[in-house]
Amino acid sequence: IGLQNIPEGMAVSMPLRGEGMSRTKSFFLGWMSAVVEPIAAVIGVLAISIMSPTLPYALALAAGAMIFVVVEEVIPSTQENGHSDLAAMSLMLGFTLMMILDVALG
Repeated sequence: IGLQNIPEGMAVSMPLRGEGMSRTKSFFLGWMSAVVEPIAAVIGVLAISIMSPTLPYALALAAGAMIFVVVEEVIPSTQENGHSDLAAMSLMLGFTLMMILDVALG
């Protein structure tokens, strides 16, 4: 998280500095934009430790939502350009690989 915060803070600070804000204030605002993430990570760890019995159901719900998005949005867009056979075969190959990895890695 810390390594990712450096470019994020710079992405906030540099435009502020370019607009004429002082170095100290632009640095502080960039730092404030990145300091939230480690705090949220600690809150997330605490929430998961408290709610661990419901975690499998929440992850299943998230997986179902991702599959819905793929079925609803991505698959129809592959049919528009005449690549339906390639898209269908890639879907089947990817699903087979996912299931093999799931069984092999537990």
